[in-house]
Amino acid sequence: MTSRGQQIAPGADIFETLARAAFERLPPAFRDQLGDVVIRIEEFADAEQLASVDLDDPWELTGLYTGIPMGEKSAFHSAQQPDMIHLFRQPLLAEWCESGVDLADLVNHVVVHEVGHHFGLSDDDMHALEDAAE
Repeated sequence: MTSRGQQIAPGADIFETLARAAFERLPPAFRDQLGDVVIRIEEFADAEQLASVDLDDPWELTGLYTGIPMGEKSAFHSAQQPDMIHLFRQPLLAEWCESGVDLADLVNHVVVHEVGHHFGLSDDDMHALEDAAE
C-alpha cells in the first residue's frame, strides 16, 4: 500500500497473519504441540524483556519467547501465564528495510527461532527446523 509514493509499514494485523502462516509451515510434530502458545505483536520490547536477554537497545530485539520450555514443565506450572512468542514490529520493520529480506521470510525466521526456544532446542536444531519449515 502506498501514499504519495511512500510505502506504508505493515500493521500488527499483517504481522499476526505472517506469524500464523509461519506456524502452519512448521512440521506437524512441532505444530501440534503449540496449541497453547500465544503470539503477541508489540511495537518494542519493554525494559524487563530486554533485560531478560541482556540487551539495552529495543531496536536489537525482534522476537522473544517467554514461558517455560516444554522439557522443563511439570504439573506445578499449570497456573503460570501462557507461553508467548513476542514479535517486535518496529525492530522487524527496521531489519526488513535494512536487509531487503522478504518480510514473510524474516517473520518466519524469528517465529521458528522462538518456537525453538519453546521446545528447548539448540541454535543448530533451530536452523534445521527452519530449513524444514521452508
